Amino acid sequence: MLNFKFYNPTEIVFGKGQMKQLDGLVPKNSRVLITYGGGSVKKFGTLDKVIDELKKSKREVFEFGGIEPNPKFETLMKAVKLVREEKIDFILAVGGGSVMDGTKFIGIASCKDEYIGKEEELLSFGFRGVPVERTIPFGTVVTLPATGSEMNNGAVISHGKDKLVVSSSKSFPIFSILDPELTYTLPKTQIANGIVDTFIHTVEQYVTYPVDAKFQDRTAEGILQTLIEIGEETIENPTNYEARANLVWSATMGLNGLIGAGVPQDWSVHMIGHDLTAIFGVDHAKTLATILPATWKVRKAEKFEKLLQYAERVWNLREGSDEEKVDSAIKKTEEFFHSLGITTKLSDHGIGEDDIDNIIGSLKSHGMVKLSERGDQTLEITREILEEAL
Repeated sequence: MLNFKFYNPTEIVFGKGQMKQLDGLVPKNSRVLITYGGGSVKKFGTLDKVIDELKKSKREVFEFGGIEPNPKFETLMKAVKLVREEKIDFILAVGGGSVMDGTKFIGIASCKDEYIGKEEELLSFGFRGVPVERTIPFGTVVTLPATGSEMNNGAVISHGKDKLVVSSSKSFPIFSILDPELTYTLPKTQIANGIVDTFIHTVEQYVTYPVDAKFQDRTAEGILQTLIEIGEETIENPTNYEARANLVWSATMGLNGLIGAGVPQDWSVHMIGHDLTAIFGVDHAKTLATILPATWKVRKAEKFEKLLQYAERVWNLREGSDEEKVDSAIKKTEEFFHSLGITTKLSDHGIGEDDIDNIIGSLKSHGMVKLSERGDQTLEITREILEEAL
């Protein structure tokens, strides 16, 4: 097992009816900004429930809606302006990963006074983290299980055609309310995306190379097996509470730092996927589903030991040669995505061979020239992966 530091201060409040805990979680006498995305939180009454809880105590409550999927820098800066003008001292993100990601940036940018007028520079720190002594504290009410943003400190922000990582050790949520019933009204495609996103978050921390991290491996395998078990059920029967509860918790645990502690991590699929979303507007999870199987096929030798472990432990493949088991596991992964209504070829999204040069050029411009857990995935190898994904 590799050396690591693990820190996660987020309080999780999980289960039916846990919105009633909100009044006790948000500071009294605070000036609260509620951030949210489209109209669904209004349409289905979630926003009204949040406001009712907040107004049980003396608080000033403000709203900022319209945070897009892959939240845009320009939109978030309008929220930053509101936070500064109204002296907001707590933010409550109500929604999915994009709203939570956007809220993290709002909290950082609102406190980084030396960057006033040049907030774009905050997007340049990436995984190193923005050096900030404090942010506007925030909590979340989760309505879409997918990204794990409710229990981590990272965010992905869109700036023009770029998708850029923003993070800070200060940008963990103070608390997150996870009520699976709040996710019942989501469209099937969003739930399918959430399952795939969680699945690939998990394998990018698991299918690398062995370091004898038994706990992390077994936990990752449990998440993957859970998603396989409940995937179709929670899409077809959204009010099956137990299935949806297991999805919600798996999504949180897939990217809260636990299974990634002390193990090598890849993230090449995500880096390529981010560019595909930025260039072609394809849903994030759908880009990941095209790149993951292609990556495993091209990088099979480099990942063979963990792919074999994945085949045997997750898919219980015991017959045939090791090579046959690995190939079967990759095939079963694709079939699992298909069972959720998610396709696994770039051509399914209108992306063809003529587009590959553009994708490679974009990755090069972002410095994505040495990807993978070993840093040995060159642009030439990435091109091969894209060709395999066609």
